[in-house]
Amino acid sequence: MLSKASLKERRQYYREEWSVDDLPKFITEGITQREFGFDHLGQGPNDRYKVFKGSDALKKFLRQRSPFAAYISVAFYNNPRRRGDWQKAEYIFDVDAKDIPIRSCNCEGVCETCLGEALEIVNSLIDTLSENLSLKNLHLVYSGRGYHIRILDEDMMLSGSDLRGEVLKYVAGAEVPKTQYSNLDSTNKAYNFEHFTIPVGYHKIFTSKVKYNILHLTGEESFDGINPKLMKDILKYRDYLNDNEWGLFKSKIGPIRYKNLIEAMAQINLATIDAKVSIDLKRILRLPSSLHSKVSMKCMEVKNRENFDPFKEAVPKFVWERKEGLDE
Repeated sequence: MLSKASLKERRQYYREEWSVDDLPKFITEGITQREFGFDHLGQGPNDRYKVFKGSDALKKFLRQRSPFAAYISVAFYNNPRRRGDWQKAEYIFDVDAKDIPIRSCNCEGVCETCLGEALEIVNSLIDTLSENLSLKNLHLVYSGRGYHIRILDEDMMLSGSDLRGEVLKYVAGAEVPKTQYSNLDSTNKAYNFEHFTIPVGYHKIFTSKVKYNILHLTGEESFDGINPKLMKDILKYRDYLNDNEWGLFKSKIGPIRYKNLIEAMAQINLATIDAKVSIDLKRILRLPSSLHSKVSMKCMEVKNRENFDPFKEAVPKFVWERKEGLDE
């Protein structure tokens, strides 16, 4: 199913299946202020700085060219053809299933298992963004190999790389809390920026992510700070965490090795998200509704993030026709 789409299949998709109505509203609003980029040969987005007067102009281009991949800028410009006079940019969390540090499968690309785990991770991130940071204008997009959380709250869109980096570390759980590790407590601190305030409550976020990681380890992973003996003991004693018995877990691991474990977990948390995408103010991302031709899946906005199944909702018609041809 996840094989590369041919030019014939791309033409079929954009001429028979793709619709302007598939473009999310957050894309169509302000479309003239965005830069578009395209990959026509499967070698990366080298056709850049495209601008469209509206959705119909984009529709005409896609039907004529049937690109291998289509991208749109997270930034809004007064002069998008030159990426000039930057106004604001979406804030992005990019989770790619094949790059998740801890995953249950050993597939070389993406499969139902790792995509399911990626969805579980982004749902947790969205909960933190909405509940802890009170962000409301959140959109989840299935990218073909993972998920993009696209945030359009005005305060975040006006922010620079420094704030984006601080929010990333907070939401990802990318720093060890300052106090010792008995209960993973930290001194609560609110960070105040020009357009935004990062609230207290970080220790709970960090604790939940560390617990998730430890309970999902397969034992086959290799991380700095976690040697094979420590990994064996983590797997042996991690059931204590199901009852939140952190003290017992720490006593079994030992204080020095526990410190190493917690520091490794902070790095793993950060590696779950593509940090470069989050702090980039001029990044281009896959256009929702476009075809991810490497895996023949639709990039699309997720309406029901709790029950989304990409192998049912993001599969183009030509893929089902392939399968029917094989079954005959």
